[in-house]
Amino acid sequence: MTETIHENNEDTEQYAASQWLLIWWKFRKHRLAMGAGAVILWLYLITIFCEVLAPYTLESYKIDFAYAPPQRLRIFSEEGVHLRPFVYGLKGVRDPVTLRKIYAEDRTKSYQLRFFVQGEPYRFLGLFDANVRLIGVEDGGTLFLLGTDHLGRDLLSRILYGARISLTIGLIGVLMSFFLGLIVGVVSGYYGGWVDNLIQRFIEIIRSFPSIPLWMALGAALPADWSPLQIYLGITVVLSLVGWTGLARQVRGKILSLREEDFAVAARLAGASQWRIMTRHLLPSFMSHIIVSLTLSVPGMILGETALSFLGLGLRAPITSWGVLLREAQNVQAIAFHPWLLTPVIFVIITVLAFNFIGDGLRDAADPYAV
Repeated sequence: MTETIHENNEDTEQYAASQWLLIWWKFRKHRLAMGAGAVILWLYLITIFCEVLAPYTLESYKIDFAYAPPQRLRIFSEEGVHLRPFVYGLKGVRDPVTLRKIYAEDRTKSYQLRFFVQGEPYRFLGLFDANVRLIGVEDGGTLFLLGTDHLGRDLLSRILYGARISLTIGLIGVLMSFFLGLIVGVVSGYYGGWVDNLIQRFIEIIRSFPSIPLWMALGAALPADWSPLQIYLGITVVLSLVGWTGLARQVRGKILSLREEDFAVAARLAGASQWRIMTRHLLPSFMSHIIVSLTLSVPGMILGETALSFLGLGLRAPITSWGVLLREAQNVQAIAFHPWLLTPVIFVIITVLAFNFIGDGLRDAADPYAV
């Protein structure tokens, strides 16, 4: 009897729940999507607190440790087990055959890992000055957990700072594409006729260009004397100008299938304006589908920025993004001797996969026929 009452209460909640609540209930059952959502949340928390999380600032470099390999955190030494992790010191020596500088651990020097240490000063989010960092080592030591680049700059710190650019440019670009594709798609699908033909032919022209050459052409059009902020905004606009066509076609198809439905015809007969019909009746009926499309578009924006910056036509120094960091990995010889320069690729792959998993989960949750 108690189980029957409980089941009836659950049925009543489902019947009374809103569409968004039903989508959330189905989405949280998708474990892979929920895990990917946690990853994305952590990544965007990194973008906010990258100054605190990074062991060094972007301007910090140690030329004596150029191309230093990743340092290992240890808890075991010849003296036994250490309660606090530590790293050994690094010393540079010349390879007797190639004369190339290589690094070896100096086991006579060890430096303990410390939390919330006083480090180099920075300006947190451009709002106030601070110098507290999450992790660091004792004075005189170095902490290169992912190695360094050709100037001796900590790669982990640069990846954390680069996440702020690479991840936000994806969101800003998607939002701009969202509004452009939404407006064009609604107008094309609702009015039809010569308006629809004109818009669709224009979309076909844009989509007929190969993506990479088109990005290169638009990216090369940016003036070389622009400031880093202007370049950042310019790349965002470039990605948005290319990325809106797919959403516009999806919206057009939905509008074409819904504009003759009973609720749309009833609104038209009741004297509702065309703008009200489009915004209050047609768009809300498939908003969940649009959100799924947006989620799946973010990885494309991130990959677009990474590709442009990798080719030298996107963001440029002193701006740091994952694509800019990967430019140093263009040389096969550099990769052969310093494979840790490819580490930003791992973060790009994790981000793209996480967004795709979230999109799959939202798509299943928004589909009323999905099991």
